[in-house]
Amino acid sequence: MILQLKSAITTYLNSVRSLCSKLTDNELNYLESGLTVSELKSKHFYIHANTIQREIGFVYQGLMRSFYVDAKGNEITVNFVRENRYATYYTAFITRTPSNYYFQCIEPTIIVNISYKHIQAGYDKYPNIERYGRLIAEAVLQFQQKRIESFLFETAEERYLDFIKENPDLFNRVSLSHLSSFLGIERQTLTRIRQKLAKG
Repeated sequence: MILQLKSAITTYLNSVRSLCSKLTDNELNYLESGLTVSELKSKHFYIHANTIQREIGFVYQGLMRSFYVDAKGNEITVNFVRENRYATYYTAFITRTPSNYYFQCIEPTIIVNISYKHIQAGYDKYPNIERYGRLIAEAVLQFQQKRIESFLFETAEERYLDFIKENPDLFNRVSLSHLSSFLGIERQTLTRIRQKLAKG
């Protein structure tokens, strides 16, 4: 278990370094000093809607989905958070406002946590950590913009093909119900799309 914890932290720090190569050893050591590692079981909630997120999470192993509950009580999936991705509703995280979304484990998940307070203190001390925070924000913005435009300019089939292309390892890890919700279509429609593509 200790080796797994060390591996999780090392993987996170390597991810940070690849995102922001200018980070010094002192800056990485500072980030590491504030890290904790959590093991979450399948169906466990990492973030609850209507609560303020105190930590940002980096998924070392496992899979989560983020979703909201609509007025009819339906769970609408908006994202899947796999390995080497961040579990956060970043806008709410940085503004200290309640999350609109739940983050729930689909699989047993090991996640590296870094607190809001530790990140903010790092911004004040180290310019490269502030740059790292900006790069995360830019990545989140790009994802959100791409998702918005996919609903504006792509068909359901195109959204499905994009998902398979970008997430080939997720296809057998998420249910059809969750995937159809993410794509904004009925499950029966997704089944028809898959049958059509299978026939070539």
